[in-house]
Amino acid sequence: MHTGRTLAMVWRASPLGTSALVALTVLSAVLYPASAYVGKLIVDSVLFAQRTGTGQGRVLRCVLLELGTISTIALIERLLGVIRAVVGGRLSVDVNMAILDKALHLELRHFEDPEFYDKLTRARREASSRPLSLVQEHLTIVKNGLQVVGYLALLTRFSPWMMGAVLLASVPAFVAEARFSMHYFRLRNWRSPEVRRMNYLEYVLANDDHAKEVKLFGLGPLLLGRYRKLAETFYRDDRQMAVKRAGWGYAMQLISTVTFYGCYALIAASTVRGRLSLGDMTLYLVAFRQAQQAFGGLLSAVGGMYEDNLYMSNLFEYLAMPTGAAATRPALAPVGVGAAAEEGVRFDDVGFRYPDATDWAIRHVSVFIPKGQSLALVGENGAGKTTLIKLLTRLYQPTEGRVLLDGRDLAEWDEETVRRRIGVIFQDFNQYQFLLRENVGLGSVEHLGDDLRVQRAVERGGARELVGGLRGGLDTQLGRWFKGGVELSGGQWQKVALARAFMREEADILILDEPTAALDAEAEHAVFERFQELARGRTTILISHRFPTVRMADRILVLERGRVIEDGSHAQLVAAGARYARLFDLQARGYR
Repeated sequence: MHTGRTLAMVWRASPLGTSALVALTVLSAVLYPASAYVGKLIVDSVLFAQRTGTGQGRVLRCVLLELGTISTIALIERLLGVIRAVVGGRLSVDVNMAILDKALHLELRHFEDPEFYDKLTRARREASSRPLSLVQEHLTIVKNGLQVVGYLALLTRFSPWMMGAVLLASVPAFVAEARFSMHYFRLRNWRSPEVRRMNYLEYVLANDDHAKEVKLFGLGPLLLGRYRKLAETFYRDDRQMAVKRAGWGYAMQLISTVTFYGCYALIAASTVRGRLSLGDMTLYLVAFRQAQQAFGGLLSAVGGMYEDNLYMSNLFEYLAMPTGAAATRPALAPVGVGAAAEEGVRFDDVGFRYPDATDWAIRHVSVFIPKGQSLALVGENGAGKTTLIKLLTRLYQPTEGRVLLDGRDLAEWDEETVRRRIGVIFQDFNQYQFLLRENVGLGSVEHLGDDLRVQRAVERGGARELVGGLRGGLDTQLGRWFKGGVELSGGQWQKVALARAFMREEADILILDEPTAALDAEAEHAVFERFQELARGRTTILISHRFPTVRMADRILVLERGRVIEDGSHAQLVAAGARYARLFDLQARGYR
């Protein structure tokens, strides 16, 4: 069970609020039986006043006492509601922050694993409400437990065994509710993948990234039909569960109700025979009813606590996911003394296989890239080019072998230090729905407010004309998600992404993964002229299918099925007449 961790989480969110919840709950628990006893005093005082013609003052005092008690209870309930709302709001922020913070520290492999998204979906679902609910269930148990004790104290003079029967009659309903809570929890966990599929269909149907194809290809009816099928399936499952739960709940509750009214009849009969006063009858009826309700509420809170613990297990399972590379990679041999003196990047018999994949993305890759060298990677899609870049940037750890930077295994480097040394733009770069200056500045977050640096990056990325053509300049909102936003073309977005990569002026390794795929020939030429200037003295790695760009590199690696099959300069590889030469010739024919 996760009660202790959950209570600690709520306490950290609001110690004062949690303390107030406990204190007010205990106070209200004491006042409820007290109000029942005051009700008995009122009835007895009224009867006494009727018989004797005196005692009206006592009746008034009892009424005022009950007024004060009920008013205090009402105030406490109101305060509890406010405190629950405040603590719940604080807790919602803290829990969601914990979920997102965990996501920031997970590895890239997690985000390519469907099971991770199932865990994330289950963790986020009700995660912000369940911790407070669990605390509230505990407080309800305390409150109702104190009430039951108080009512039992009032009923000891009448019939303890009858009170026991009334309380035990509430147990079947509790058992039924607990069973249905478990069934419903299992149902919701089981269908987490389908919930994500449904959410994805909703995203495709109502998002600007997909709107053009959905309309032009007439995908709407097909996708809406799939959405409807999933939604109807969920509806039928939920309806069936709700009907069963209500039916069993009513049947079990009926046992409790019949038991209470049996006791009601016995109390009424005892009053008629003169064994009880009218005030006693009023007290016992109220006490029996309230005690039964309090005990039923106590059992219900136990069931709710059980259900909350089930859902909290999803949250804690997600938060407990290992984030360190050590958990997925065996210990490595120390780097040799001689290797520590080299400057550059070395792939030492590196192999990598994606999670749950059977084929190797790359295998037995051994390459040294000296500091200051420009290297181009060539090969068909899926040859392993981008995988090498992901390993160099520590987005993944090698399955076999190791990657060295300046003679040290990347696993021994501080992750942030490595990434500060690398400027990279991937082909599938992000298009942030932020201001233009933020889209560029995010390439170096610590320099986000440095206007001169942002302007230099814009210049180097070839986006100066783009910025000049926008009414708001660097302060233009990009994208259509927010009011006043401007949508860019694919080539314009790519210039913004290039500028983002050039924000890292201190980076000594520059990586461009298909950086000019959406640019025209003139824009591409201008980018690479600037790139060559910026790259002087730096190590550069370029992935491209365009040979006029590739031939500018000092050295070219040709990859095929995850292995390096050729290594040399453009002139050397053309002279060799192998794979690279054939690809170059095929592309050159298109320009003749």
